[in-house]
Amino acid sequence: MRAEASELDRLVASIRGCRNCVETPSGKPLPHEPRPVLRVSETARLAVCSQAPGTRVHASGISFTDASGDRLRDWMGVSPQEFYDEARVAIIPMGFCFPGQDENGGDLPPRAECSKLWHRSLFDRLPQLELVLAVGSYSQAWHLGSEGGTSLQATMLDWRRHLRRRRQPRVLPLPHPSWRNNAWLKRNPWFEEELLPVLRREVRKLL
Repeated sequence: MRAEASELDRLVASIRGCRNCVETPSGKPLPHEPRPVLRVSETARLAVCSQAPGTRVHASGISFTDASGDRLRDWMGVSPQEFYDEARVAIIPMGFCFPGQDENGGDLPPRAECSKLWHRSLFDRLPQLELVLAVGSYSQAWHLGSEGGTSLQATMLDWRRHLRRRRQPRVLPLPHPSWRNNAWLKRNPWFEEELLPVLRREVRKLL
């Protein structure tokens, strides 16, 4: 176990020191200094797998220190202390650094370099994970692959099948907790009525 933890520690140190999106980018380089953000351990059985840090997380260096984080913790039914307990909850975005903003002030998609360089190696070193909360379409596409739907709506409507799949870790898709999804939440009341109670039970079992 000690050797495995050491391997994980070395990998995380490499991720936190990564400058690939500035020095050898796929496309336009990252427009600011990289600040990779993630939280992992060899004991966490639950992983929150989101899209990429926003401006506030880039400034703080701590995942979900924003309104989206408040909503996500409410969905999960956890306190900030539980959420940030690295021994129990891993937080692994698809893009480790804030990707910058488009001309309208919206966040750009996660940098493609991160998943290509790091994700397979990272998840190979986290065999104890039992449940992945795939937050947003980019995370769902990577964690579900061909099992995912052709849209966020299709994937979300099939959440029960994804949660019941036999291979580990199981995956529970979630919409991004941003205010931009308020309209989707209003159109889909089943999310709060049916999915959230299941989410909270699953999270509580793992904590």
